[in-house]
Amino acid sequence: MAAAPGVTAGWLPTRWDRLNGPQRIAGVDLARGMAVIGMLAAHLLWIGDFSFADPGSWVAVVDGRSSILFATLAGVSIGLVTGGRTPLPPAQRRTARLRLAVRAALLWVLGLLLIATGVPVYVILPAYAILFLLATLLISLPARTLLILAAALALVMPFVQVLLDELPIWQAPLSPLLGYAVGWHYPFPVWIAFLAAGLGVARAGIRRTDVQVRMLAAGAGLAVLAYGAEALTGAGPQGESASFWGAVWTARPHSSGVLEVIGSGGFALAVIALCLLVCRTAVRWVVLPLRAVGAMPLTAYTAQLLVWAIAAIVLFGQTGDLAAFRDIEPFWPITLGIVIGATAWALLVGRGPLEWIVERASTLAVPAVPPAGTRPPAR
Repeated sequence: MAAAPGVTAGWLPTRWDRLNGPQRIAGVDLARGMAVIGMLAAHLLWIGDFSFADPGSWVAVVDGRSSILFATLAGVSIGLVTGGRTPLPPAQRRTARLRLAVRAALLWVLGLLLIATGVPVYVILPAYAILFLLATLLISLPARTLLILAAALALVMPFVQVLLDELPIWQAPLSPLLGYAVGWHYPFPVWIAFLAAGLGVARAGIRRTDVQVRMLAAGAGLAVLAYGAEALTGAGPQGESASFWGAVWTARPHSSGVLEVIGSGGFALAVIALCLLVCRTAVRWVVLPLRAVGAMPLTAYTAQLLVWAIAAIVLFGQTGDLAAFRDIEPFWPITLGIVIGATAWALLVGRGPLEWIVERASTLAVPAVPPAGTRPPAR
């Protein structure tokens, strides 16, 4: 009798195949790993203004752009699990929508729990949850429609966002709690453009070299256009409070200005494309630890905040002092710990623990629909 495939392959080879087999796209994992490390840097480092003339300031590229890269990759991931180039048929699409809704609920709850630790960062998970819910409306659309929609949203929603930020609800006594609950630091009316763009390139066939090259060219072009326009027009923080146009015409990180949306959205597409192209070479083995982080981004992101909370309580007696925590230079210890831990977990255990929980919960809550034409077993 032949041995079962898992027995023949052995535990470690199957873990290796999970991370490096054809079912995974190494470049997407690498981009997700870079997004996670970028968010760690944005949280844990003192970051000044970016200047091309000062290489020491280049770390400022992570500010805002890492979270936008994370959101764009959410769209890519959703596109891949809902059919890739071809949207799922209606029955399977309904299952996918319901599972996305379950995942959104779990992410929202986890986000609130992380906020409750008091760690002084804007936790992205509540916004991520809302984006997952909105994605349920988009997964039936083809690539061209999604990319046109992303472009339209990127051009229009920054103008709407300025008006939304002035609504009386944000002056109400409980408005800070509402802001945390909906992740308003990453406002979904604008950020749905990034998710739509990621979903669109997944539908376009993100595994194809020609698509990757066009992504790189288009993303780089958008970034140059937007940041060049900011430099040529002298847009800056001082103009944001002066007029409606000033609040829209800005590329400042986390401004949701039209130049930030176009520039950082283009930057995200270019980074994803570059990671995909790089991972077509032997470099994919050099960056395996980063790919391991990208294979379990939810676990890595959550681990960072939990380690932060525990360390801050031990050292300072409370979690809310951002300056004190940054001053102990925690970036490298936490980052190296997460990279080493994720690599060991991926090679020895497999799927990230939180990724496994979310996937398992969504599949248990929403069972798969049998393919069309099949009959249930006789009872």
